[in-house]
Amino acid sequence: MNASLQIQHARPVVRWRRHPVVKVLRNPVTMLGLLLVVVWLFCGVFAPLVAPYNPDQPNVSAALQAPGIHHLFGTDNYGRDVFSRVVYGARISIPTSLVAVAISFGIGVPLGAVAGYYGGTVSAVIMRGMDMLLAFPSLVLAMAIAAAMGPGLRSAMIAVGIVGVPEYARLMYGQTMSLRSREFVEASATFGSTNRAIVMKHILPNALAPLIVNATIGLGFAILTAASLSFLGLGVQPPTAEWGDMISEGSQYIVTGDWWMVTFPGLAIATSTLGFNLLGDGLRDILDPRQSSE
Repeated sequence: MNASLQIQHARPVVRWRRHPVVKVLRNPVTMLGLLLVVVWLFCGVFAPLVAPYNPDQPNVSAALQAPGIHHLFGTDNYGRDVFSRVVYGARISIPTSLVAVAISFGIGVPLGAVAGYYGGTVSAVIMRGMDMLLAFPSLVLAMAIAAAMGPGLRSAMIAVGIVGVPEYARLMYGQTMSLRSREFVEASATFGSTNRAIVMKHILPNALAPLIVNATIGLGFAILTAASLSFLGLGVQPPTAEWGDMISEGSQYIVTGDWWMVTFPGLAIATSTLGFNLLGDGLRDILDPRQSSE
């Protein structure tokens, strides 16, 4: 009797420990990713409170000071506080990546759904168009689009967004192809549901999990690509604090030993990208049933 009671009390504990959310919370790698993302989101939202100096205010008398008590990350060639500029850079880099991923998601997902659901000529035309975009290296294509539109934040957002469209289209295409032959989809069609209703009510909700995971990881890619455009002079323009542009400005001072102008913006890009990648892996464990069941 006592043994059976102990087993009954033990079962909820085992189930609780196997819950996918608990698995993620107990995973130090995923928690590291969440921490990095939260830190950079906090910096972006509360930049005026975190940054000790005006990021765009020059101070020639304090130019090229090494990291110290008064300037944690040192100063650049104009005497601007590098720490403040890195913090304010989050206000540019993270929103840029969010808008870019929204563009990729908003265009790629409908195209993939249409191609996967209707098939035939429609599918061939859409997916061959995606293949054409994928034929170009991502950065080269983004550079071409940004150069054609002219340097600026808006150009960087659109360029990075267009580059990501094929990935979401192909992912949604595969999900739609696998779902359209499922019994609940066929039953909905039998009862007279329109194609749009079937896609919106049955296919998209069931395909949302991998799309969310891909979007989370895609935020890191978008930050890196947008920073690359700014580094090449095709993204955000000076004097706006942006990580890629900061690296571009500081690269010429590496030979003189002023390493901090490049190192700290580079670490910002690396840690934010890593954070979204690790968080995306953790979300996969929660949202993907196949991963959660393993």
